[in-house]
Amino acid sequence: MKPRHQRIAMIIAALSALGGAAALVLNAFQSNLVFFFSPSQVIAKEAPHGKVFRIGGMVEAGSLRRENDGLTVHFRVTDTVQTIPVTYKGILPDLFKEGKGVVAQGKLRTDGEFESSEVLAKHDENYMPPDAAHAIDQAKKAQKSVVTP
Repeated sequence: MKPRHQRIAMIIAALSALGGAAALVLNAFQSNLVFFFSPSQVIAKEAPHGKVFRIGGMVEAGSLRRENDGLTVHFRVTDTVQTIPVTYKGILPDLFKEGKGVVAQGKLRTDGEFESSEVLAKHDENYMPPDAAHAIDQAKKAQKSVVTP
């Protein structure tokens, strides 16, 4: 092979390797990407079925129920307009309470209940996850525009 052909072959090999590495990185990023939805968006069927996503809002007062096994918890997440039932099996964060902000990660079951694999709670009295606060604000605005003629 001539030196010129060797350089072209090296450039093609390097570009192929770079393209392969970029494809692997993008594939890993796509598989770890988790989107956030409010209860109103889930009810409107904007959330994916069978895929992992996050739902956030407030834990509805009076909705927290624990099963006898001590690990399974049922509660409802609301954005003040719509509510979604959530089931979580595991130890809840210490700051998890009714009436406080929460983000749960998991999948929506066919019966409409959200099966959570992870629950995140607020960290102080005034904090709410930004996505959950935004979802609640959007739901309140949508409710006002429907109610107000």
